[in-house]
Amino acid sequence: MTGKIDARLKELGIILPEPPVPVASYQPYVVTGNLAVIAGQVTFLDGKLKYVGRIGEAVSVEEAEAATRLCALNVLAQLRAACGNDLDRVRKVVRLNAFFNCTPDFLDHPRVLNAASDLMAEIFGDAGRHTRVGVGVNSLPLGVPVELDGTFEIA
Repeated sequence: MTGKIDARLKELGIILPEPPVPVASYQPYVVTGNLAVIAGQVTFLDGKLKYVGRIGEAVSVEEAEAATRLCALNVLAQLRAACGNDLDRVRKVVRLNAFFNCTPDFLDHPRVLNAASDLMAEIFGDAGRHTRVGVGVNSLPLGVPVELDGTFEIA
């Protein structure tokens, strides 16, 4: 750890996981021009799913927040790989998109998505402020409660 962002991660006590391996036929990230686009990340930790189930049934709001934070850490792990292991290349978190596997009556999408948004701001400061979309759906791959992707401006 040598860069400014790596120092910030250390200060916050955050250790990024190893980037999860894709579970289907897609790239975990694409760099085009000055953008790094990170594919949807789910709740993998150490090669295993940490959270499974629907929010509002088997998954509480607090567990959904933790699952969303884990997805955000996986997004950042992929971003680090996309940046050649140098997160100081990140100029702006442009957009986060979240999909929540939830019951029809679940309404706390903004609260749960704050777990990812707040993390980006903690790490990147003003550059971590972004646009976002949080959508409730009736299922997600592998039965996870959350899937998160992101678009980042990089140097």
